[in-house]
Amino acid sequence: MKRRLSPIRHLSTSPTTSTIPASLPIPHRTIPPPRGQDLDFINIFHSHLINSCWPQLLPLAPSLTPFRLLHLLLLLRPDPTLSLSFYNWTHLHRPSSLSLPAFSILLHTLSQSRRLKSAHSILSSSLFPTSAFSCFDLFHSLLHTYRVCSSTPQVFDLLFSAYARQKKFRAATDVFFWMKDYGFLPNVRSCNALLSSLLNMERTDIVLSFYKEMRRARISPNVYTLNMVMSAYCNSGKLEKAINLFGKMETLGFSPTVISFNVLIDAHCRNGQLSTAARLLKSMKGKGLDPSVVTYNTLINGFCREGRLHEANKILNEMNVSMVTPSTVTYNILISGYCKSNNSEMAFRLFEEMVEKGVEVDIVTYNSLILGFCNEGKTKKAASLVKELDAANIKPNGSTFAALVIGQCQRKNSERAYQIFKAMKKNGFEPRVEISELLISTFCKNGDYEGALEVLKEMLERCFAPSNVLLDELFEGIYEARKTHLVEKLRSEISNVRLIPETYFHKDYRKADQGNRCEEQILS
Repeated sequence: MKRRLSPIRHLSTSPTTSTIPASLPIPHRTIPPPRGQDLDFINIFHSHLINSCWPQLLPLAPSLTPFRLLHLLLLLRPDPTLSLSFYNWTHLHRPSSLSLPAFSILLHTLSQSRRLKSAHSILSSSLFPTSAFSCFDLFHSLLHTYRVCSSTPQVFDLLFSAYARQKKFRAATDVFFWMKDYGFLPNVRSCNALLSSLLNMERTDIVLSFYKEMRRARISPNVYTLNMVMSAYCNSGKLEKAINLFGKMETLGFSPTVISFNVLIDAHCRNGQLSTAARLLKSMKGKGLDPSVVTYNTLINGFCREGRLHEANKILNEMNVSMVTPSTVTYNILISGYCKSNNSEMAFRLFEEMVEKGVEVDIVTYNSLILGFCNEGKTKKAASLVKELDAANIKPNGSTFAALVIGQCQRKNSERAYQIFKAMKKNGFEPRVEISELLISTFCKNGDYEGALEVLKEMLERCFAPSNVLLDELFEGIYEARKTHLVEKLRSEISNVRLIPETYFHKDYRKADQGNRCEEQILS
């Protein structure tokens, strides 16, 4: 059988009304019975195993061939614990006798006895060298040992879900289609494992395609499936389809859950449709569902993003009335919202409320407040919060340093900003481009072009190209200050100087630039 090339290529996007083709017959391969010395060895070895005589097995290990191992694993099938222990022992003392058929027999044994955790464990452990065997090889080895082990379809579902949980999407979808070829289908929980992994990796296109394949194969979804598909629709910008699926849930025999509502509330908030999101909250309560902290956080975030802080606060009050405890995330959203609205005092009151109520304060909380105070020129208050970090046993991160640089730049204190900038790098945090550009611009405004070029050189060494607006400000200032030697110094010292257009290195670059723009306008 040819191996399928890509999950995206063979996951259909057509309607789900086609019939399932007839399944292929399961191939049957026998294992020759042991004779002579092989039979004697197997009987002795098996006797030691069932009597837990592990020390007596060590002298026999060199004679344990792959053929003998297969028959021993077949004999041990009624005892899955002993089978797994023996396989582990072989892995340690006679790894050369291990083979794909031996591994397959062990999987059949564990699957039949419903030792699913053990099976998942060995599928993801070093006991199974995934690089040595392809997905195709393993599936067909399980297929060829299926009848000799009197196995059940559970073993293929096990393989499918293992690949799904390991985020091996191509392997999982290959197994899904091979299962269909032979008349097997994974259960809905295993399908959900794949959908969940795909959602976490933001592969919404494959989520929706795979859901269609599930429906085509007549695998009945459950409410968790539908919630994930709704989420995929929302993340793909297909809100109407998500709403339609939400409306069909009860027809399909499912009642919407808190998560169902959360998915739609989040999508409407991201679209700025806050009135609809608020109506969904009421509808949710009307169905007897208790909104979670995630529900409220989503709405608060939506209102804060739109600058509607009064409504956001009303949601916070509603949380308290509903006996839903606001989390660190709840307060962080509100604090950030107030800081962005230049109301750092209200943000600080919320911070004090957090501390009073025993809600954990984290670096995100501090960073929002520090940036808020810095943006309002209240650098002393920002500095006092930085000092609190040590007492709170919280380490500053790149955003903490960036906020302090912004604060000093707004005060036009380029030297202090540069000290913080260097401390930021010393602590292992790479400044964002916009922070570097802000510092360069501040140096320029102070007429300190030497300082500006130091930061510019650091940018160029990290292969970041400065914006034309910044370059205009810098080079205009240099030429007006008649410090052309700095331009030559920059050209000679920096290997990545090519990131700056050549025209800037000429004194009359402004005229040349204007000429180029005129030419562009004429040609256009």
